[in-house]
Amino acid sequence: MGHRRKAREYALQGLYMHEISKTPAEELVKLEWIDKNISDNIREFAVTLIEGSIGHIDAIDEIIIKHSKNWKFERLSAVDKSILRLSIYAMLHHKDIPVIVTINEGIELGKIYGGESSGQFINGILDAVRKHELVEKEQENT
Repeated sequence: MGHRRKAREYALQGLYMHEISKTPAEELVKLEWIDKNISDNIREFAVTLIEGSIGHIDAIDEIIIKHSKNWKFERLSAVDKSILRLSIYAMLHHKDIPVIVTINEGIELGKIYGGESSGQFINGILDAVRKHELVEKEQENT
């Protein structure tokens, strides 16, 4: 498993804790729940995803609400919300990562950690973000 996939898993765990218990980002970035040594590059990327996702959580949640048709935001599972948050953060703020890679990683996390239809749901939301939010952002920059 690649180091970025592992970092995404740790970020997912941190964002899940934030969603469930409102654990502050300052505590989460210590990664104290991990009971083994992790490499610096895994730690660095996980911390970046946690801080960035929580730092932009309101804007990201608005995007999720906008694109989750027929689903009330409050009814989304904490796992699905966490995957969407870290994926959307990466899509919008990490231009060095191809968007399709971020989408595929989000889908895989959904299949592993989410419910029966999480992969499909996450795919739909992230694809809508790719088609609409990223296009709007590009148009604003031109």
